Amino acid sequence: MKFYTADICDQHSGHIQVVQPILHSYGGVTAFHGSIHTIKLFEDNADLVALLRDVPGEGKVCVVDVQGDYCAVVGETLIGFAYKNGWAGIVINGYIRDTHKTTQIPVGLVALGKYPLRSTRKKKGKQNIEIKFAGVTFKPGSYLYADNDGIVVSSEEINSQ
Repeated sequence: MKFYTADICDQHSGHIQVVQPILHSYGGVTAFHGSIHTIKLFEDNADLVALLRDVPGEGKVCVVDVQGDYCAVVGETLIGFAYKNGWAGIVINGYIRDTHKTTQIPVGLVALGKYPLRSTRKKKGKQNIEIKFAGVTFKPGSYLYADNDGIVVSSEEINSQ
């Protein structure tokens, strides 16, 4: 499906949320979309590893909210898992690493920035819960659309025009 977030904003302004422009693209594709699967982490990416490695993505977008100290929760290994399991993209309120490799893997990846230190094992994450960051409420089953202009979220799937 071909789409442009600017067109979505023009045509569906009353029915979407627009993510504040604080995230940067680090994946092999810049345009991606899909239904949302959420996960909240506290400096521990073990549950994210298991999700991306073991669960078929079926074109979904994994939205990750990372709490705690600075650490990278996605690198080349995890984005590789996402690609192999059919995830369309990963949106992270947190940090990533291995960008020299992540940009070569055809999965959307956006994050606050880069940080070389990996996560530590501290606390179990929570999945399929409502999370909020960048001015948006991300709900499991809603739809996310991302391209070079930004990211929008809709409670319903938007068909291309």
